[in-house]
Amino acid sequence: MRRETAYKLAGRHHDHPVHGAGIVKEREIRFRPAPPGQIERAWIALRLLKGLEVEHGADPLALIVRYSVLEYSLEALEDALREAGFALENSLYVRLARALVYFSEETQRHNLLSPERLIKQSNEVYIQAWNHHIHGDHDDTPPDLREYK
Repeated sequence: MRRETAYKLAGRHHDHPVHGAGIVKEREIRFRPAPPGQIERAWIALRLLKGLEVEHGADPLALIVRYSVLEYSLEALEDALREAGFALENSLYVRLARALVYFSEETQRHNLLSPERLIKQSNEVYIQAWNHHIHGDHDDTPPDLREYK
């Protein structure tokens, strides 16, 4: 049995219209007001990263970043900014939003990088069900009684 057939029989749908749809993320990185000038320095530093788009947000204390979740994550970007000495906003709302984004990006990245596989080898389940099912291909009559002599 082909893998695609087993997926269909098991009710699993892995036919994505675009492979990896939704992997480009647009996130806002918020900074504290002090020290002054850190947003411009962060904008210059982030622009050096290949595959990352950076622009100023509507809020003067925020930068908007666009990236592929396969290349970057918000957690990695913010950790790198913190290690470089930038002061990010740390209010309760921002921490909760960050935690949700970190979790969702990590989960999406894990799911995109892991191979699609059958759960509990459902193709074997169908094979066993067919072998135990009473159908027209099986005759319990002994061979000597099947032939008319």
